[in-house]
Parts: sequence; C-alpha cells; structure tokens
Amino acid sequence: MVYGERFNGISHGVGAALAALGTVLLVVLAARLGDPWKMVSFSVYGAMLIVLYGVSTLYHSLRGRAKDVLRKLDHCAIYLLIAGSYTPFALVSLRGAWGWSLLGVEWGLALLGVVQEVWLAKGARVLSLVIYLLMGWLALVAISPLLAALTPHGFAWLAAGGACYTVGIVFYATD
Repeated sequence: MVYGERFNGISHGVGAALAALGTVLLVVLAARLGDPWKMVSFSVYGAMLIVLYGVSTLYHSLRGRAKDVLRKLDHCAIYLLIAGSYTPFALVSLRGAWGWSLLGVEWGLALLGVVQEVWLAKGARVLSLVIYLLMGWLALVAISPLLAALTPHGFAWLAAGGACYTVGIVFYATD
C-alpha cells in the first residue's frame, strides 16, 4: 500500500471515530434540550459523516476489486454528506416552506448524484462536479431566510462548510 493511501486510511478512520463521538454528543445535547428536530437532524448529519469516513477508510485501505467498488461508494457518500449537512439547517433553522424545500432539493440532488455515480461511466465526472457544486452552494437560493434564521456565527459556519466542500472538489477531481 502506498504511504499516502495508508495515511488516508488511518486519518479517515480517525475521522469516522471522531464523527461517531461527535454524533453521540450532539444527539445527547439535543435530547437534553428536548428538541426532536435537533435529535433527528443531528442524527442524520452524524450518520452521513460516519458513512463518509467509514467508506473512505475502507476505500483507502483495500486493494483490487473491492477498491473499485468502494471508490464508487466513496463518491456516493459525498452526496449523502452534503445533504446530511444541510439537514440541520433545513429542519432546525428554517423549517417551514423554505426548510422543507431546501431539504427536498438537497436530498433529491443527492439521490440523483448517487444514481448517476452508480449507473454512468467515469466520463460523467463533470456531471458529478456540477451536482457537488450545486448542492454545496444551494443555500444561496435561501440566503434571505437563512440570514434571518441564523446568528452571524451560524451563518459563518454555513459559509465555511460551503467553502470546504468547494475545496474538496479539487481532491475529487484529482482522484
């Protein structure tokens, strides 16, 4: 195994463990607050983090046919994590028509991304990039309600997440 792959496997395994710990902490906090919307949305977000880092750990740790299958699953997990990341903003911060619409479009795009990742050839990478970018920056459509619903600190986290997903496209494009 190449050093870089070994490092990726280990670092993503650590990420999966930290995601599991963070998810437990978030869900416990939400339960203590008695907020079912937070409990559900934090669970979805955390589960998608664990899926992404878990699959990515295996992808970077195995070889042969398994690696080929895990590569597709790794790319599918990116769509799921982006949609999972939007879930707390949609269910907790926005709710109502904006929240449900944003949630539906995000998860619809995630489903489209997963389907095209599984069924289309590698040549569809441009389509994947377009879907990733669209999903990552879809919040701009709901910018006014998000600004009204979020604190400046919360909005900064949302923008930072969009920036991180955008930078992550570089890694996807070179994989």
